[in-house]
Amino acid sequence: MRAFLRGLLPAALIAVLLVPLTAANAERGGQGSGQGEGKRFSALIFSKTAAFRHTECIPQGTVAIAQMAAKRGFEVDATENAAQFTDENLANYDVVIFLCTTGDVLNATQQGAFERFIQAGGGYAGIHSASDTEYDWPWYGGLVGAYFRDHPGVPGVNAQFQTARMDVEDRHTPATRRLGETWTREEEWYNFRTNPRDAVHVLLSVDESTYDPRGYSVPGGSAPMGDHPVSWCHEYDGGRSFYTALGHKGVYWEEPLLLSHVLGGIEMAAGVKQFDCD
Repeated sequence: MRAFLRGLLPAALIAVLLVPLTAANAERGGQGSGQGEGKRFSALIFSKTAAFRHTECIPQGTVAIAQMAAKRGFEVDATENAAQFTDENLANYDVVIFLCTTGDVLNATQQGAFERFIQAGGGYAGIHSASDTEYDWPWYGGLVGAYFRDHPGVPGVNAQFQTARMDVEDRHTPATRRLGETWTREEEWYNFRTNPRDAVHVLLSVDESTYDPRGYSVPGGSAPMGDHPVSWCHEYDGGRSFYTALGHKGVYWEEPLLLSHVLGGIEMAAGVKQFDCD
């Protein structure tokens, strides 16, 4: 882990992160990735929030990704300092992971640097509320694929967290190859302002008949989406984009299938694994 992580994240989280990453660096010894697949790459976790803060997703997700990095042999840094979004610094990374970001997190200069990073062939991995970010930056909306609208949790109508079944629409990507034809789990199921299907390659969609999808933004519950993608990937403005709406609760980051899904998406976005997302 590079030095700038210190001071940018809570001390307790840094202490947890330093152990696996230090061990990984000591053991690496030029042997390549931990599983002998692909090439080593560098990732930046960005988890700044300017609106709702996911107090479980951010720390537990950061630790989980760091631990996967230790096992797989890639480098990872984590920051909430938007000043790190410069051409010089972003050039150190293959993929930037927006982990449960919310609101307006980058200024115009920082946005320009990130656009140039993607245009130069960089990768983006958006997790959960990465879609609840930068509503006034249309380029970012195109990168993530769709903006968050709401989720269940309508008082007197439905529960915020529900168990539902997803259809695995493409089982042949690194983000989905460990999944079956369907995947049933609990989540805070996001509804989106638009359906991204026409612009992206859908990996997972949630079956609305298996839960109550009405969201909190309309009294009594907003309308279901019908066709309801929750994870997808696509090429965008010269770079690669992967998004998953999963991952709200900290305990979810202990699920082997979720970890496999997220890791595969990060590796796809980093350009070290197959990216068939036309």
